[in-house]
Amino acid sequence: MSFSSWFAVRRELSPQRRTLLGVGSFLLPLLVWCVFSYVPFVWHPMMLVSNPGAVDYFQVDMLVDKAVFKDELTNMQTAGKVLPQGTPANPIYLPAPHQVAKAFFTAFTHEPESRDGQWLHESLIHSIKIIFFSFLVSSFIGVPLGILCGTYSAISRLNEPFIEFFRYLPAPAFGALAVAILGIYDGPKIAVIVIGTLFQQVLIIANTTRKLDYSLLEAALTLGTNKFKLLIHVIIPGILPELYRDQRILLGWAWTYLIVAELIGTSSGITWFITQQARYQHFDNVYAAIFIIGFIGLGCDLILAWLGKRMFAWDRPANKE
Repeated sequence: MSFSSWFAVRRELSPQRRTLLGVGSFLLPLLVWCVFSYVPFVWHPMMLVSNPGAVDYFQVDMLVDKAVFKDELTNMQTAGKVLPQGTPANPIYLPAPHQVAKAFFTAFTHEPESRDGQWLHESLIHSIKIIFFSFLVSSFIGVPLGILCGTYSAISRLNEPFIEFFRYLPAPAFGALAVAILGIYDGPKIAVIVIGTLFQQVLIIANTTRKLDYSLLEAALTLGTNKFKLLIHVIIPGILPELYRDQRILLGWAWTYLIVAELIGTSSGITWFITQQARYQHFDNVYAAIFIIGFIGLGCDLILAWLGKRMFAWDRPANKE
């Protein structure tokens, strides 16, 4: 096939191309990361000391700036002393891929260095609980309200102007107030995630509800259905596939608020683990924890997409994902 066929406008990709491009979307960033990590002449602004020579403050495995290393090398040459030796290296905050891959396993098997630290699996379980309860509360309020706003103009006019205003207020700004009201434990964390997702949820679901073909509503009303049955038997079934996709997207937003939310009150969850590992400069564990969040989020989304195809087999957009 010609090269231009890869860039056909809005044309369905073959399963092979979808798989190839999907794998490539992960391999390309990984390739760039490998180049910066393993190719010595690409960036590498530091020197990893292998032999300190006569430089009194150099130590084996110490990272120093290239300019500093060069100055000390020149000083030792001028003084006729033993020269330091080292290899180009990246800063400590950019570990190589193999170091992060190793940290995926060691973080689950090595005890935390601090007494008040948590195992990675403990941190993950706590964070998942925060996400679950936050999104449950947000959906319990946001889904019904969004459907009502999208169905009835009066309810929309009564709620949406204030919601439009409130959604621009940064959720973390309510952290201190949430702590004052709900205490220092999980309550304010849940509240921040709810604030960050609820108002967006109402507006998105209301917009989804308005997209339902109005002729369906007219037909139901003409046949004599009441307002309650219209909601239960026409509107909700009609928007269910789109509503399901909206919830998948909004669940991702909840994860983006997690790190900020967990900094409020007592430190806990995956944020506490990341903070502790950064304090000890174990940035391989920091990257591993960040990637685990991404893997869990992507895994949940793929599972939900798979379920959506089976629950809404008649819906074409759901089956194209």
